[in-house]
Amino acid sequence: MLPQDIIEKLSIADLERANAYGKDLLMGLRTIRSFPQGVTCFGSARLPQDHEYCKMAYNLGHRLAENGHPVVSGGGPGIMEAASHGAYEIGGRTIGLNITLAHEQFPNPYLTDCITFEYFFARKVSLAMASKVFVFFPGGYGTMDELWEVLCLMQEKKMPKMPVFLVGSKYWRSFDTAIQAMLDLKMVAEDDSKIFKITDDIEEIVEAANKIGHPKINENFYDGFREASKITQNN
Repeated sequence: MLPQDIIEKLSIADLERANAYGKDLLMGLRTIRSFPQGVTCFGSARLPQDHEYCKMAYNLGHRLAENGHPVVSGGGPGIMEAASHGAYEIGGRTIGLNITLAHEQFPNPYLTDCITFEYFFARKVSLAMASKVFVFFPGGYGTMDELWEVLCLMQEKKMPKMPVFLVGSKYWRSFDTAIQAMLDLKMVAEDDSKIFKITDDIEEIVEAANKIGHPKINENFYDGFREASKITQNN
């Protein structure tokens, strides 16, 4: 509870806004506590299902489900739909953490679980806490926003380190060049450039998830701040 003197300084609009934020976040946390951490797939909502990146996402979702890993995504079309489809088709669990947008965002038909957020920050917290491995396929502003937040929080040790894969070496080449420019100017440390790995090999991602294994629902890596990446290094 907020102290009374602080409450008195807030407007009705402030209180309503804070309540709406809290409601959104609690809904997300309640949902991710209903399944063990899985593999979260990010990427563009605008790519058609016959695009090479969507085909890769479909194959990844299929392989992850074969190995018993929940597939988590933003729940929309494009890359998210492809990953969900691949897992759903063989009976895997597919969780969609959707959001209300002005265009292009609607739940895809391959979700076993789906909730819809109003606020990006609550959705991003939930997408992160639902994950033991992060996979970023090519995407636009939304995907880059999610990627930079994950990298920044891991860099600053504000979240446990998880394996982070950027799928599509041709697409991510310029991103890697930008990181190298930061390194040259000592704007980031050498270890910061090792938080993520660029790959075209989906089996590498499946192997990383398998090395981490299947944490129980009540053993989320955020509880006690255990680093999933250390498990992959020690196996």
